[in-house]
Amino acid sequence: MTRICENCEFVNQDDYDYCAKCGTPLVEGLEPKQIYVYNGARPQLNKKAIIIAYILTIVLSWGGFFWWLATKNTSINAFTFFGLFMPFYLIQAPIRELRKHGIILLFISLAGVALSFYVIMN
Repeated sequence: MTRICENCEFVNQDDYDYCAKCGTPLVEGLEPKQIYVYNGARPQLNKKAIIIAYILTIVLSWGGFFWWLATKNTSINAFTFFGLFMPFYLIQAPIRELRKHGIILLFISLAGVALSFYVIMN
């Protein structure tokens, strides 16, 4: 048997004492509780933080190549691996748009790391 809320007519499970949609008591004698109803609004993305993530990833993953261009004949390229941290962090984000940026950053980062190591080996 289900319990139908008198306030919003939402069909609740039998063992619910309060409406899952509006929080109205479904059993006589219960006091209404203060509840927070999730309205489904998506969180706002911080565009500046996404731009900073791109800049950091490019600097860290392509840094070995840029350093090689600036100094020629050096082998200080170990910091290129740090460029992979931001993409992997964003890929695990709960927001779909952040995961999309994480995948784009991963391709940018992998290209920079591969080029940096190509330069080291040759």
